[in-house]
Amino acid sequence: MSTPEKITIVGAGLMGHGIAQIFALHGHLVRLVDSNEDVLNIAKDRVRDNLTNMANQGVVFDESFDVILDRIQISADLAPACEDPDFVIEAVYENLELKQQIFSDLDRLCPSKTILCSNTSVMSITEIASKSENRERIVGTHFWNPPYLIPLVEVVRTEESADWCAEATFDLLARVGKKPVHVYKDVPGFVGNRLQHALWREAFAIIDEGICDPATVDEVIRNGFGLRLPILGPVETADMVGLDLTIAIHDYILPHINADPIPSTTLKEKVDAGELGFKSGSGFQVWSEEEIAQSRQRLANYLIGIFAGQHD
Repeated sequence: MSTPEKITIVGAGLMGHGIAQIFALHGHLVRLVDSNEDVLNIAKDRVRDNLTNMANQGVVFDESFDVILDRIQISADLAPACEDPDFVIEAVYENLELKQQIFSDLDRLCPSKTILCSNTSVMSITEIASKSENRERIVGTHFWNPPYLIPLVEVVRTEESADWCAEATFDLLARVGKKPVHVYKDVPGFVGNRLQHALWREAFAIIDEGICDPATVDEVIRNGFGLRLPILGPVETADMVGLDLTIAIHDYILPHINADPIPSTTLKEKVDAGELGFKSGSGFQVWSEEEIAQSRQRLANYLIGIFAGQHD
């Protein structure tokens, strides 16, 4: 059996600690770097909490939590973490200038063999890599939150990304239990977020137009076509019902579907009023602290159940 690759993760916050968990769970030595020591110092505790929650929902681990956590080394200093990694995954917040600076530093500090990856969810990988010299070794790896439970990772190539770089990244992700997909063009939002936000735009437009209330939008999705999405994506569904029927429906309905290039009126009004959703207690709907906690736990339980079923 080959020696597991060494992984460095830059950013220990919302996504970074969860990505570290994935690799540590599969036997990789992980260096987790963050300049914010408050975030860094609780990162391993957050991983332990994730593992505990999973175990409480029936996920069985082959090793103790201590063994898994011992594979994660934390550091506030980037340079030592760049001495010999096979892969670096950047997971800092979505600020283009910050990401460009980090990749310029990584390109300078890391050995030539090291593959450099960005976890941005929407930003251009080409722009992120633009300040670096060795751009052929830079790709996007868009994990979804929470990364240790959601299988998908979008491997995004730029025109300058080398085939060997994208293929090695894809292979690594598959070996740690993810479901990587190749994205051959570096476009805003890649694949997943373009699809997701196209749905959100229409959902918000339906609210803007008074067709139904916000709760009904979610009920229609949860109890309608959303039930089949884990089994049948839109392309397979179209083939199943027939492309002749699909084009007939599209000829009729597409002129009536929202195509605005700007955000929803209601969405903008809510933000301007400070109604931001869970973080303020109200958004499209009003949320109590108990309802917020229940929503988060319901999602976690659902995702853990899927994870457990896939790893029985």
